[in-house]
Amino acid sequence: MSRAATLASVLDEASALVIVCHDNPDPDCLASALALERIARSRDVDDVLIVYGGEISHQQNRAFVNMLEIDVVAFDELGDERRIEDAGCVAFVDHSRPGGNTEAPLSLEPSIIVDHHPTEAPDARFTDVRTEYGATSTIFVEYLLDLEVAMTTRLASALLFALHRERLDFIREPTAREYEAALAVYPDADLEVLEQLYGTAFSPATIDAIGRAITTRERRGSSLVASVDRTTETDALPQAADYLLNLEGVDTVLVYGIVNGTIRMSGRSIDPRVHMGETLEDAYGGLGNAGGHHDMAGGRIELGLFADEADDEADLLSFVSTRITRRFFDTLHLDGDEDLEH
Repeated sequence: MSRAATLASVLDEASALVIVCHDNPDPDCLASALALERIARSRDVDDVLIVYGGEISHQQNRAFVNMLEIDVVAFDELGDERRIEDAGCVAFVDHSRPGGNTEAPLSLEPSIIVDHHPTEAPDARFTDVRTEYGATSTIFVEYLLDLEVAMTTRLASALLFALHRERLDFIREPTAREYEAALAVYPDADLEVLEQLYGTAFSPATIDAIGRAITTRERRGSSLVASVDRTTETDALPQAADYLLNLEGVDTVLVYGIVNGTIRMSGRSIDPRVHMGETLEDAYGGLGNAGGHHDMAGGRIELGLFADEADDEADLLSFVSTRITRRFFDTLHLDGDEDLEH
């Protein structure tokens, strides 16, 4: 039995399905959720709910949800009458562990896990974690084709945009499967919608955050660390990291900032010698949650670990900056003798 057929057999026994996205879901996660919803409805599961934690703050992600009319509900908007713990079937897409990168309760036991991130997934009735793939959307395209589920224009558009945003736009270690998946959904996608999504403007808060990252950057050799200070735009961090990676001579970037009382981090690297996920885990794993792929990773640390070390806002930001920067460069074995740039 193929993995797609095994997934279908699990859904055949479900009367309802809750699909849990990771916090601050991106197009890969949202398109994967939309694909799973489509597969579930093809198996006569009519009660499907897609939930997420954090915020959909990236302007492009907000446009993605609005233009493609993706029905998603935030955890804090769920009423007492609908508890995901009571759902007969729960699916995690683009992540695999409660408490890792999701507000889902630690006690929640998923029945379905589909992911491409390297992590130790819990036991589930159906688990498909393919770290050799560049996107979770790629896996779902294969399911759709294998199960012969008809592709809608909305779903094809979502999957094509997700594949490009996750891997193909940046040419960051895409596999041949990402190109094959994009080719498979291309005929049914609405290219005008994708063009509108790519034309989505930056919010003023995102521009401000990227500006602060540019002015606060500290470089050692080909590695760079920058701070956005405090921001309400979580997705400004990866955008700033992508931008700074274009700096001549830079191949590894970490951008961090304080978002709603939590230190958030986003890392990028095009240096084959640097595994960004392992680097962040080594540097900050003991302080919070950190990890990811060879070329991109993220993390978060509760600010309470640092708050007691400062008397005011300026002291706090300075203390956080010192600790985050030092740990990152130390993990990369950059001891300060490298060329510095501020």
